[in-house]
Amino acid sequence: MYVKHDPLLSPEQEAIVTSCIGAGLVVHRELGPGFKEVIYQRAYALELDSRSICFEAEKPIEVVYRSWRIPGQRIDLIVEGVVLVEVKAVPKLKPLHEAQVRSYLKTTGIRVGLLMNFNSPVLKAGLKRIAM
Repeated sequence: MYVKHDPLLSPEQEAIVTSCIGAGLVVHRELGPGFKEVIYQRAYALELDSRSICFEAEKPIEVVYRSWRIPGQRIDLIVEGVVLVEVKAVPKLKPLHEAQVRSYLKTTGIRVGLLMNFNSPVLKAGLKRIAM
C-alpha cells in the first residue's frame, strides 16, 4: 500500500519522492500499460532528465555476504542519491518484488524505495512506497 509521508525523511527528501512519482505518472499517462520493462525504464530516465533530476540508471552494487563482496547486482534507478526506483511491467506485483526492493534498500543504505508497475491500468494501483 502506498504511504504518503514518512516522518523519517526530510522535506527535501519527500520532495524528491514526490518528483519521482510525478515523473512516473507522466510516463504512464503517455505510454500506458503493455510495453516491456526496458521501455519504461528508458522513458522514466528520459523524463527525469527532462526535469533536470539527477539519477543513476542500472547502478551496479555489491552484495555483502559475511565478509565477502559479491558483484553482479544492478538497481534500476537511484534518484538524487535518496530514492531507489525499481521499475516493473508485470501483470501484478508480488511480495517477491517488494522483498527485492527491501534487499536493495538494505544493501545501499537508502531509506526509501518506489516500486512502480507500469503494467497497471492506473499507475497508482501499481505503485508501492517502501521505507526502511
